[in-house]
Amino acid sequence: MIFDPKEQSFKENHRLMIGSILPRPIALVSTKSKDGVNNLAPFSFFNGVCANPPTIMFAPARRAYDGKTKDTLNNIRETGEFVVNIVSETFAEKMVACSTDFDSSIDEFQISGLSPVSSLKIKSPRVKEALVNFECKLNQIIQVGGELPGSGFVILGTIVMFHVHESVYDQGHINLEILQPLGRLGGNDYSRIKDTITINRKIKPD
Repeated sequence: MIFDPKEQSFKENHRLMIGSILPRPIALVSTKSKDGVNNLAPFSFFNGVCANPPTIMFAPARRAYDGKTKDTLNNIRETGEFVVNIVSETFAEKMVACSTDFDSSIDEFQISGLSPVSSLKIKSPRVKEALVNFECKLNQIIQVGGELPGSGFVILGTIVMFHVHESVYDQGHINLEILQPLGRLGGNDYSRIKDTITINRKIKPD
């Protein structure tokens, strides 16, 4: 079967993408508005970019029903900072509670029961329950598409501080069995890292 994206709605294209690009890591992004209101929202179009400088990206879309930008993007535009909190299975349901499109005056920390803790280099709070947090300064925002529902943005952030709980840190590596990261699938489904395979890469000869 073949599908021409120009002959489908953006919702149909989105459904094909989230059903094929998986599992997707989840960035639970915490920000603080210029008025001091905390915001917390999950994004699964998220990944690393490079390590020098350490840079991540995530992609907030415009709201599907009216095309307006979301609070996370608005706060980052205003303050130039944010925190990426890595989601573990232990607080998965609380993470999902943050995915509702609340009014900008609502603090999702209070809605979800997750705990805000102070960052070291920025004003945006971290999620205490997360075993890994990245304090980030905005690098750039790239707009993709126009201003209609379904278009979006790529946010690049430079990590200015890593927070790694000692329970998951093992000689420079992250212990996945303890971290228990979740991956986003389609619909309401998520994946666990319970079964892995190892494939060794060939080393380039001298």
